[in-house]
Amino acid sequence: MSTDGWKNFGKYGAAGDPGNVHGKIGLGRALEDALERMIVEGGIKSPVTSRRGLLARMRYLTATKGGPAAMADAGITATPATIKAWTKGKQQPRPANLELIDTAYWNLRAHNVLSNPGALKQHLNNAGKGTKVEIHPINQDPVIPTRRRDNLRLRTLQVRYVWDEAVDAMVAGDEAKLEEIWDDIIADLDSDWGAYTYVRHIGLGA
Repeated sequence: MSTDGWKNFGKYGAAGDPGNVHGKIGLGRALEDALERMIVEGGIKSPVTSRRGLLARMRYLTATKGGPAAMADAGITATPATIKAWTKGKQQPRPANLELIDTAYWNLRAHNVLSNPGALKQHLNNAGKGTKVEIHPINQDPVIPTRRRDNLRLRTLQVRYVWDEAVDAMVAGDEAKLEEIWDDIIADLDSDWGAYTYVRHIGLGA
């Protein structure tokens, strides 16, 4: 998948699925978002506006292969001396540059994780135990009362054997394949599976 927009995912990812305004999101995109959050959750937690968050991002960008290119791609035009001062905490970047540093950090982290996704697969496979999947049903508030489904509730499944394929599909940006994988996952819900063909949110936790 493209790393475009990873800055926003890093900034807002903890709040839920981006763009999910109406409480209803398609299968492939919901699973892709959940996998992307696994990448975000392993990143730097402190905001770029804090000293700790800024220094951590600058260390990553200056010590990791591809960091200078990521900063250039994000639009950072500071001189090497200025970048060194940012990294050592001797100079505070302007707010616009803080945003660009955040963008460069999240894009580089995403690129590095997705270029070598073995660790993510290993984490999700969890030595054969698989990963717990929390399925949050769609928000029924906009639905007229006579059309609401009373049996919709949070469902939890322990999912195994699909994660290598799911991570490969996420890297390729193949939402159709992710939808197929999601169909396999919710098949374990038996007759209730049709209620979860659209969801509000999917949570993953090994």
